[in-house]
Amino acid sequence: MGIVAGLDSSPDFTRIVVCDGDTGAVLRQGYAPHPTEGAEGGGRPSDVDPQAWLLSLGEAAVGGLLEGVQAIGVSAQQNAVVPLDSQGNTVRPAMVGGDRRAQVAAADLIDALGGRGAWAQAVGCVPQAAHPVTKLRWLAKNEPEAAARTTVLLQAHDWLVWQLLGRPVRRTTDRGGASGTGYWSAATGGYRPDLVELALGHQAMLPQVIGPSDAAGTTPEGLLISAGTGETMAAAFGLGLGFGDAVVSLGASGSVMAVHPEALVDPTGMITSLADATGMHLPVVTTLNAVRTLRGTAELLGLPDLESLSDLAMKSTPGSHGLVLLPYLEGERTPSLPHTAGTLAGLRRESMRPEHLARAAFEGMLCGLADALDVLRGRGVEVRRIFLLGAAAELPAVQSAAPALFGAQVVVPQPADYAAIGAARQAAWALGVSQGTLDPRTPPAWQGAVAQVLEPGEELAVGQAVRQQFVSVREQTHPGAFRP
Repeated sequence: MGIVAGLDSSPDFTRIVVCDGDTGAVLRQGYAPHPTEGAEGGGRPSDVDPQAWLLSLGEAAVGGLLEGVQAIGVSAQQNAVVPLDSQGNTVRPAMVGGDRRAQVAAADLIDALGGRGAWAQAVGCVPQAAHPVTKLRWLAKNEPEAAARTTVLLQAHDWLVWQLLGRPVRRTTDRGGASGTGYWSAATGGYRPDLVELALGHQAMLPQVIGPSDAAGTTPEGLLISAGTGETMAAAFGLGLGFGDAVVSLGASGSVMAVHPEALVDPTGMITSLADATGMHLPVVTTLNAVRTLRGTAELLGLPDLESLSDLAMKSTPGSHGLVLLPYLEGERTPSLPHTAGTLAGLRRESMRPEHLARAAFEGMLCGLADALDVLRGRGVEVRRIFLLGAAAELPAVQSAAPALFGAQVVVPQPADYAAIGAARQAAWALGVSQGTLDPRTPPAWQGAVAQVLEPGEELAVGQAVRQQFVSVREQTHPGAFRP
């Protein structure tokens, strides 16, 4: 077929992988950081000049990295908004990341449409501070002149694709990226321009949503550019997820995402209904407390890192000698308990030991994520195997407990640039379709992630007993709060 490339423009860096279009084998790689100027406290900035993404891309591609490449796919950070004027110039820097500035705007939008259920029905998600639709509301309220000049709305991967193609008249996006905006419905496959107007105060031009295997265009040099997509969708594609697969992501907060053939509408707002990069759907349930639970416990026990906490937890046994930790340290989203606190139950003289508290932290975190899995299972989502992502997935205490608590096979992929690989796979698909060698409905059969596979085994019954104890404490402490 030829050689393809995938580039992933994350909040922190640009990574490029050059792959064999037939097998997916990685031939070359490139990397460049993104600038952090403008960040508060040395963290990530909330406003970024999109030109920085292009500069980083250029640095990552030095040394002839893209020589011989016939097609490029683009993955980029989700939830970024690039507002353009009628001439195609940026009205202001792109609004990126979680952007806590927009929390009040999110509440305003929820009320303006008639509540969480109305949003879930309209577009499959309830506005949060990170969503593009919420950032538009913030822009209209706080920078009305910039909002008035905004006539075109793009996301990060849309803007990069448009730039690579030489800023053509037609602007495109994909269904995966569009599904996270808050103004496109995965269920109907269409935009809700009225929600753009509700947020921004007026209508704006939106990119055309093209199919998963479609090309966005071809550069003057003949380089094909595929549709592009968001990082989450690209990573799912790069991992090789299919029907029956779910992903549990362990960050400071946690998320559970599964591949499903239909969009799910959840009136409670617990499920965010995203589309993937292949024509399927990615329902997502999030928790506010995952690795932050482990870090808090490590600090309480005076341990220097999570590896030490894991080592200590392995000295305990399943069930933590009766200790149960409800890890709602920052409130919680699943179940919806925004103003609650964590709970430690089962304190007895024999259980008051550091190793039992350490184990309870791991079990509490994983049981909270099992609750999120139950939300999806309760809506008919099939989960046969679970991909466990994040640095904490490598910890022995996580790997020893997760299969039994989740009640399924757990797969721990080896570290790789899966978002960039997914973007490259999308490029290979579009290239193959253009050459007539691939079906537009069937992506290239690349090998999936190399991974460690963990089975529930004989500990399944013990794990489910631990889970039931967690559920019992949760129901006693917060009766009726969780209805999967």
